[in-house]
Amino acid sequence: MTNIDEFLRCKTPESWVQAAIDDLPTLLIDHANCEKKAASTALNLMYRYVEKPAMLLKLSKLAREELRHFEQVLGIMRKREIEYQQIASARYAGELRKGVRTHEPARLIDILIVSAIVEARSCERFEALIPHLDRELSEFYTSLLKSEARHFMVYLDFARQYSTEDISDRIAFFLAEDERLILSADEDFRFHSGVPALAA
Repeated sequence: MTNIDEFLRCKTPESWVQAAIDDLPTLLIDHANCEKKAASTALNLMYRYVEKPAMLLKLSKLAREELRHFEQVLGIMRKREIEYQQIASARYAGELRKGVRTHEPARLIDILIVSAIVEARSCERFEALIPHLDRELSEFYTSLLKSEARHFMVYLDFARQYSTEDISDRIAFFLAEDERLILSADEDFRFHSGVPALAA
């Protein structure tokens, strides 16, 4: 199994961790959004690539887990009287997807790689946050680590399985984009945002 800390090229900056601690409502709202989008990504792949039964079964389970996490985040928000509302997404996932090739099977391979990197970054962020959160959130994020790491490997394994060539260069390309986005400044704090602009 690939180690996430060795896989990613950079760690989450301390300034982002501090921004998360200072704005837990936004963290939780955007985390809920991320879980919903993660389920949507899996479902979209299931609709588009019906000829891959092994992937369909894995992604069906993955989508259910992401929706369960979404429900759990909503439950925590409800207890804390945090209203779930529409907020703009971070640029992170959209920027990563700009590099996805448009022809098949390259498109599928790139989407699987991007999805693996998003899951890996989510896992790394949970780990960065855990020591700084209250007991309830710390225990919740600890409980998510295993599933997020498993989702990362599901996507990465399928990318390798379905490619007819070595994908190291594509992984390196998207990891470089992840590093750029995580270490560059963002005006708005989000779960996948970069360095808070004031700290940049």
